Amino acid sequence: MKIGELSRATGTNIETIRYYERIGLLPAPDRTAANYRSYGGTHRARLSFVRHSRDLGFTIEEIRSLLDLSDHPERDCSEADRIASLHLAQVEEKIAQLALLRDELTRIVGRCRGGVAADCRVIEALGDHRLCTVEHP
Repeated sequence: MKIGELSRATGTNIETIRYYERIGLLPAPDRTAANYRSYGGTHRARLSFVRHSRDLGFTIEEIRSLLDLSDHPERDCSEADRIASLHLAQVEEKIAQLALLRDELTRIVGRCRGGVAADCRVIEALGDHRLCTVEHP
């Protein structure tokens, strides 16, 4: 299949496919006599793996490590578990931070009384960090 077909089949932008080839996440495809890239089922499966991993928020390096494990099915999968567990911990931390952010924004918005900007409690809270309860790292 040509790059456009692979793009449509996986929902991946053509430039993203080329990028993944350049950085080695996707192997270079064979070329046709007319010098078009010619992708197969292996490319489609690997690109789908990369897409799904990116959708879950894994970094390029994490995906590279996971692909390396996938390419060596005889290896122990503890590294995959370590990568996924670390990523899960990072996601849980982000969720906790977002919950604090939501609570702070709810509090700030709840102080709004309407009126003119000069008396706006939202602008006041954003301008005076002492009025905010969220700690920033």
